[in-house]
Amino acid sequence: MTKRKTVAADVALPEVTISDFDGIRYLHLGTPWVQGSMRIRKPFDIDLEYVQRMMAWLLLVDPATVPERRAMQLGLGAAAATKFCVQKLGMATTAVELNPQVIAVCRQWFKLPPDSDRLQVVQGDAGVEIQKHRYLQSVDALQVDLYDHEAAAPVLDSPDFYLHCRNLLTDDGCMTVNLFGRTNSYARSLAHIQQAFGEEAVWRFAATKEGNTVVLAQRTATRPERELLVQRADAIQQATGLPALKWLKVFKPVVPLAG
Repeated sequence: MTKRKTVAADVALPEVTISDFDGIRYLHLGTPWVQGSMRIRKPFDIDLEYVQRMMAWLLLVDPATVPERRAMQLGLGAAAATKFCVQKLGMATTAVELNPQVIAVCRQWFKLPPDSDRLQVVQGDAGVEIQKHRYLQSVDALQVDLYDHEAAAPVLDSPDFYLHCRNLLTDDGCMTVNLFGRTNSYARSLAHIQQAFGEEAVWRFAATKEGNTVVLAQRTATRPERELLVQRADAIQQATGLPALKWLKVFKPVVPLAG
């Protein structure tokens, strides 16, 4: 049986609702669209397949260096990526979320830990926050998942926005982006990412059955040998439980456009 809880929303922001079904808790923003989820008995694992794929940057770095790195999420959702980076990977992590009620709900219902030396949750506009000098070239893993309650297309999606994202990254840093929408926005979004990062720096997954396509962009383009990717995927899978070996079947560099 589904249980639904409602949290009063701020003016001009969508109502935040929660539903529980079959051991999973879902976050909604005033519509049936799922904005995030948590397996109630395993609150620090990642439930949704596309959010798992947002961790594909792990394939492109030395696993031994991960705890020394810094993560940032733009858009908190149900805090799955944020909790995973802090609790599972041991990373210093910053999350930026516009809606204060989403932050409150994540703290109350989705096991988001309080702020600490390792975790900072910032209530604010991601497009403004990422331009602050203190973040520049300090982020190793940037995860971007910015959708409104209609989930039609990314809220922030311009070449300038992605250039600001690139400016956040360390030399070997990566950005992963969830591209999903009821409109045909994928090609436009991909072109904007390539414009900001360079065509050689962009990778993509095949779409999930729900229609989420995760795209990865590196500040400095690399093409690791497949043997190294397999080694890293195996290490990731053993350490975290993420299905990283399966990723390699559907995760490829984007072929640059001819001419």
